[in-house]
Order: sequence, then C-alpha cells, then structure tokens
Amino acid sequence: MKEVKYECTKCGHIEEVTTRKVKCDCGGLWRLKWEAPKFDLNKIDRDTWSLFRYREFMPLLDESWRDVTLGEGMTPIVPFNDDVLFKMDYFMPTLSFKDRGAVVVVAHCKSIGVDSVLQDSSGNAGNSVAAYCAKAGIECEIFVREGTSPAKINMIQAHGAKINIVPGTRDHCADVCREKVASEGKYYANHVYNPFFYEGTKTYIYETFEQLHRIPKNIFVPLGNGTLFIGVMKALEELLASGCIKEFPQVVALQSEHCDPFFKAVETKSNEPAKIAVKPTIAEGIAIGVPMRGAEILNYIYKHNVRLITAPEDKILEARAEIAAKGIYCEHTTAASYAAYKKYCEIFGRTEDTLISMCGAGLKSDH
Repeated sequence: MKEVKYECTKCGHIEEVTTRKVKCDCGGLWRLKWEAPKFDLNKIDRDTWSLFRYREFMPLLDESWRDVTLGEGMTPIVPFNDDVLFKMDYFMPTLSFKDRGAVVVVAHCKSIGVDSVLQDSSGNAGNSVAAYCAKAGIECEIFVREGTSPAKINMIQAHGAKINIVPGTRDHCADVCREKVASEGKYYANHVYNPFFYEGTKTYIYETFEQLHRIPKNIFVPLGNGTLFIGVMKALEELLASGCIKEFPQVVALQSEHCDPFFKAVETKSNEPAKIAVKPTIAEGIAIGVPMRGAEILNYIYKHNVRLITAPEDKILEARAEIAAKGIYCEHTTAASYAAYKKYCEIFGRTEDTLISMCGAGLKSDH
C-alpha cells in the first residue's frame, strides 16, 4: 500500500485518509501528502484501457478501482484548425471530464468502506459521482441549483441518486449541501473539497503527453472551482520534475466575464479571490463566485505565470456554432473556452499549438 496522508492546507495538520472529516478542525481543506514516482512512459499499464493505466503515479490504497471504473479516460486529441487541438474529454461515460476525478473519489470511498455520500454540483460532477456510486453500490444524494440543465438532472436520477434542486446561486447550493453533511455525518464526495479528485483530473495531462509525446505550448483551462486546473498544474509539475518536459507551457485560465473572481484578483495581485456579484451566465460550469480553493489556485497562477482571460458572454453561442459546424457539439461552458481563446488571440495575436478541452457534450446543456 502507498503511504498517503491528508495534510491541512492551512495549519499543516496530518490526518489519515480514512477520516470522514470534510476538512481540518481549523477550517483548512485537505491536500494529499504523498510523493508520486517520477513520471515514466514505461511504467504505464498499456493493457488497462482507462485512466487507471497511470495508477503507478496515483495514490490508490488498493484495487477497489477495478469495481468502479467505467472505462473513463483515453480520450482522443483532434486538430480543430492549424493552431488548435481539442482533447475530446466529453468522450466519457457521463459525457464530461468530471469522470476523471469522480472515479478516483468513488474508488477511494470504496477502499475505506463508505456506503453513502452527499455531493453538490452544477450538474456534471453530480452526474459523474452518481454514475460511479451506482457502479460501486454506494448510496448517493446530489444537490444542484435551480436552473440546472434538465438533461443533467435526468441523468443523475437515472443512476438512482436522490436529487435536491436548490433555489439561488451555485454557491448557496453548496452551502445547503454542506449543512446536511454536517448534520447527518455522511461522506462529502465533493470535487472541490476531496483532494483525490485532482489525482484523477491530472491524467488529462498524462494522456496528452502519452498521445503527443510532448506538451503543447499553450494550454487553455476553464476555471471555476479549479478541478481541472489544479489537476493540470499538478501533472505539469510532475512532468517537469521527472524531466519529461524541459519547461512549463503557457497555461491560460479562463473565466466567464459574468463570474471572474480570479481574473479580478490577479488584476490587483491579491492572494485571495475577489468578492464579486455573480451575474447569470450560460457557462454554468464555471459560475463559481466563492471558489473554496482560491488561495491554492492563485498560488499556482503566480508561481507559473498563468495568464487569465474572460469569455465574452455574447460570443459563447457563436463559438459553439463555429465548433458544431466542424462536427463537434459541445456544451455552453466548453464553448466558452473557445470564445475566450479567440478573445486571447485578439489581444496577444495568433496563438499556435494550443490545447483546449472539450469538457462536456452539447446535449447536456440544451436548455
């Protein structure tokens, strides 16, 4: 068994990963204290057709993943034009990149004997957790905000999860869920709080390196709660430390112009996300006004000179139509990534060798 512990991001307290505590007693969130082996393509299990082909570099406690996996990962990279590559992460069991993190969280739940979980989501993560809990035989209850895509709600219910639709903002929905976690003592299988989630999303970069035998010069990453962003940054640091890459690529984090706490924080060089008034946006997946790992994300941003850009709200559907015209039907939040890329090019000029994630399938956000 690998030596894996929780460490508080605030006070440094060490805790066993078998704990059911949502966070440290001081209020800090957990991160994983463990040392990943140096990344090596020769240590990939090429006979495993899921992201668990990289399990040598993941903090798995046992083989529980074998009872949980639905074949997630291994998504293709396709050229969109001369400058842009799309990684087709909606080619996943629940049609979203969130499967990368959810399968690792649920595998961990299975490892430590969790039989019932609660989770809040803008839709995609809840759908992923519901699906993997169904596969693992774990009871599941999901909270989503009012106005969430009906297709996402239907999928969650189809997996047998109980669903609660909460009026108000996405942040309020999370508060309501966490109140129930505190009162009932159930396991919080949340994609922001649970650091095992990022051990799944980092495989996005592992796969890219295995597929291309390099890392593109520019990587655009949607940034709401930071579930893909943190995974990307962790994996890039691992590749750099292992000697697989010689320099860090230019990472560009994008937010909705209607919900941009990181963009505004960087403008003022703040170490905490800016307090903002969230406006309605069709990019529901990144509409997070109070990101719980804000300081951690900003640390990555400053450490690696990450650039921030916002997606123009009135250009998102236009970007979606442009992508669809070439045969790729993505959801609104995903189209926001391409809209932000086009705005970035207007500011900085032609941006070649760019990787953008097709995070979610279009049918999930037709509402």
